[in-house]
Amino acid sequence: MAFRSFDSGSYTVVIIPFRTSFYSLDALRFYLLIKRMKDLEKEKDALWSGLEILEKTHLWYLQQLEENRAQQDNSKTKIGFGSCQDGAAEVRSCLLRSRIQRVNGSLGSVMSEPNVMSSVNPSIPETVADSDLRWHNTVLTNELSDKNHQIFKLEVERDALLEELNELQAC
Repeated sequence: MAFRSFDSGSYTVVIIPFRTSFYSLDALRFYLLIKRMKDLEKEKDALWSGLEILEKTHLWYLQQLEENRAQQDNSKTKIGFGSCQDGAAEVRSCLLRSRIQRVNGSLGSVMSEPNVMSSVNPSIPETVADSDLRWHNTVLTNELSDKNHQIFKLEVERDALLEELNELQAC
């Protein structure tokens, strides 16, 4: 079986002259070769598309990190212990964290098993239960963060009161 290949862009064109019937073993091999090459080209296109999505995701993560750092810098300079955060901002932050955790989990599973196609698709109830657990975990994490912030404020107030007490005792 003789063939010539020409590379035109991202696809390879293979020309094989048939000297026998289309039902011959050579024709079957040629068909299987073309089918395999077509599948490989589809896989390559899917991988390039995935790479493009990952690059966009990488840029988005970097942008979110910069925004987070800017917010941290602003909160460090203000140190407003009495000011409470807007409820809508907390909900947005909670939703964003939940989505980021879901994406990170998905990327982690892809990276741990890159060549395995999931033959067992999770059912809708399992997906909903997983999503509910992630949401509940995010809400609890948010509440824990709020409690830690309250504890920090109380410790600062305690230190200020102890300092006042020491000044009054010194007088």
